[in-house]
Amino acid sequence: MDDIFRMRKGLYLLFLLSLSGVVCVSIRYSLPEEKKSGSLVANVLKDLKLGPGELSARRAQLVSKSHKQYFQLDTHSGNLFVNEKIDREALCGEMDSCLLLSEIVLQNPLTIYSIEMQIEDINDNSPAFSQTELDLSIPENAPTNSRFPLEPAQDRDLGKNSIQNYTLSPNENFQLEIQSGRDGNKNLDLVLEKPLDREKEAHLLLTLTAVDGGSPQRTGTVQINIKVLDINDNFPQFAQSEYIVSLKENSPPDTLVLKVEARDLDFGSNAEVTYSFHQVPERISNLFQLHQMTGEITVLGPIDYEKETKYYMKIKATDGGGHTGHCKVLVEIEDENDNVPEISVISVTSPLAEDSPLDTMVILLSVTDRDSGENGKTSCSMEMNLPFLLKNTVNNYYQLVTQTPLDREKVPEYNITITATDQGFPRLTTKRTITVLISDVNDNSPAFEKYKYEMQVWENNIPGLLMGSVRAVDLDVEQNAKVTYSLVPGNASGAPAASFVSINSETGNLFVLRSLDYEQIKEFQVMVRASDGGSPPLSSEVVVRVVILDENDNAPFFLYPLQNSTSPYNELVPKMVEAGYLVAKVVAVDGDSGQNSWLSYELLKATDPGLFSIGVQNGEVKTKRPLTERDANKQRLIILVRDNGHPPQSSTATLNVLPVDGFSDPYLNIASVSHEVVEEDGSLTMYLVICLAAVSFVFLICIIVFVAIKMYKKDSSFITALPQFPPALPEIPETGVDSQSGSLSRTYHYDVCLTGGSLSSDFRFLRPLIPVFSMGDPNISENHRISSVSQETHQQAEGQEQREQQCEQEPNRQRHSECRGKEADGKIQGQKAMDTADQN
Repeated sequence: MDDIFRMRKGLYLLFLLSLSGVVCVSIRYSLPEEKKSGSLVANVLKDLKLGPGELSARRAQLVSKSHKQYFQLDTHSGNLFVNEKIDREALCGEMDSCLLLSEIVLQNPLTIYSIEMQIEDINDNSPAFSQTELDLSIPENAPTNSRFPLEPAQDRDLGKNSIQNYTLSPNENFQLEIQSGRDGNKNLDLVLEKPLDREKEAHLLLTLTAVDGGSPQRTGTVQINIKVLDINDNFPQFAQSEYIVSLKENSPPDTLVLKVEARDLDFGSNAEVTYSFHQVPERISNLFQLHQMTGEITVLGPIDYEKETKYYMKIKATDGGGHTGHCKVLVEIEDENDNVPEISVISVTSPLAEDSPLDTMVILLSVTDRDSGENGKTSCSMEMNLPFLLKNTVNNYYQLVTQTPLDREKVPEYNITITATDQGFPRLTTKRTITVLISDVNDNSPAFEKYKYEMQVWENNIPGLLMGSVRAVDLDVEQNAKVTYSLVPGNASGAPAASFVSINSETGNLFVLRSLDYEQIKEFQVMVRASDGGSPPLSSEVVVRVVILDENDNAPFFLYPLQNSTSPYNELVPKMVEAGYLVAKVVAVDGDSGQNSWLSYELLKATDPGLFSIGVQNGEVKTKRPLTERDANKQRLIILVRDNGHPPQSSTATLNVLPVDGFSDPYLNIASVSHEVVEEDGSLTMYLVICLAAVSFVFLICIIVFVAIKMYKKDSSFITALPQFPPALPEIPETGVDSQSGSLSRTYHYDVCLTGGSLSSDFRFLRPLIPVFSMGDPNISENHRISSVSQETHQQAEGQEQREQQCEQEPNRQRHSECRGKEADGKIQGQKAMDTADQN
């Protein structure tokens, strides 16, 4: 009965689907029972009018409407195979038509095809009687034509394979009469044709044979033992020939279903009636119990409306004399809401790409309820606040589709709970949780941990030194999150960035490729790109600023006195100077920066240590006391300059100071020559006379010049600004002119009263202009020429100073270096002009 209900329910659903237009074709096949698993049933492609591969492309699925999957569908070939051996008798029982309903569900678009599989019966069951022997007690006075009901045989086959005829073994008293009942079953009656005579024959032995119509035929037999009794002329009689009663399913055991009662008019033992089931299948006797004495029918086993809705049974009443009476009982089962809805998941798209478009189908499911009426009506829902929407299609099929965009980086998976509820009382619900994973797409670029990186490296570094590392994080996963690093092509301080640094593509470690010099480059920038492994790849860039730290790797360099000549520097000092007289200013520079370029001066060695002192910070050489006649005519000073680095570096320079009485060139030449001759030859006699005369002459000239200079010093137009730096300068590092290096970078001018420097000096001050009042003096033209050269040289020095100031203000370091080169060329040209003037 359960299968009958399912078949009817499937036909009803098929009818609804045909009305909605979703089921395009309804196919019916027939299949003999007992086919082996794997047997070919049919090819559905031709019947469904589908092309090859369309079933696989549209993700076809075979959905069985029964509790077992009896068939399987090959989506590639379209062949329908037997999945499990089918026993029609176990599946449909005594039903004439045995149908298995299935549906082929195609997606995108959703199409449902109904398949009806007619299971044909084969003659695989023999007729069988419930007993091998049947005992009958018949009174001898039983009238002719008396009927004695016999239990028919049972054959589980149908149609011509079922029981077609009964035969009775030959005898003189009885014949067999066969009639068809209203329930379709055949009733067998043993009819008495000739009265019994117990005195002649007390027992009769008959054989009843049941024959089916199959090929080959199958038979079943039962032996009838007839006992002839004495006279008992009344039979038990039921109040009704047929009883109809209703019973709710799931009724507990011992629930009273019905009480039948039969009466016998006889007395004594012939009137004692007992009750028993007659011609009742085993399945009914397992569900119901009949009390032998009272006639009460009670519940014995579980009653399930979904398995069977009606039960037919026959009751036999037997008196003490062996007479029997019969009645029929129909028990109708009432449905209860005892089955929860069933959720069947047909397909799940997991993992689901996070960039799936809206209305993408994620889950396809169906909801069924084995109850009937309102108890079998269902509704389906899901939890809120999810980016999905549950749509009801037809025939209780539901689609879960995307409603809003997905983002795996926010929610990597969803646990979706589907709730199905029926309309019975009380309402029953079923919940099922389905997990949908969200797959990653490359929608996130690598992000650096810092907006800008700054790294430091000491100058004179070892090539290949690790400076630092950059790190970028990608919110994607797997290959989309695999970050590789590279340098963006470009220049850093006028050279390709790849010539300065390299980067490890896996770790982001940055290495310096060559030894750096702070005096050439103080910092540079490179651009690092982080790219992921997606397709197409995404990338981001960050600026890495590399700062070179200064080391104390440059010793101080003397600008004055310059130590690149074989001849020492000589300074002339009047012998009448007082203490504190500025003899010279020593200037040195250091190519380093910061405290590495802070310079300090000291007098390392001197001919007379008590005569001169030097400023620690400014390098000014001054007299500590007035000069005396006892002081040597040549004072040799060795000056040490030291920077403030760790460890400190130093340089030395030699400066000769010549005390003189006058400022004339002839004196200087004679003094110098006489001094050398005395040292070399020792012939002092001749030269001493010449020296004394020359000294007297020079002394007079010096007095005159000194007075003249003092007079003209008040007029600023006669002041001659002498450059401090030597005319020919070597190429000085760029930091030597940086105001932050702590070294002097500009030209200093001093007002002096000297007539000139030593003839052996490589650096000469410009001689002051000496006015001449006598126009007839032959030295006027020479002095005028020297004055003109001095003025021109002075103008070049001023122009050179202006260019130096412009170079200092130049912001671009490359143009600054070019400007300093031009400045050095200008100094060299000025020095050449001054040397030409001195020679003339």
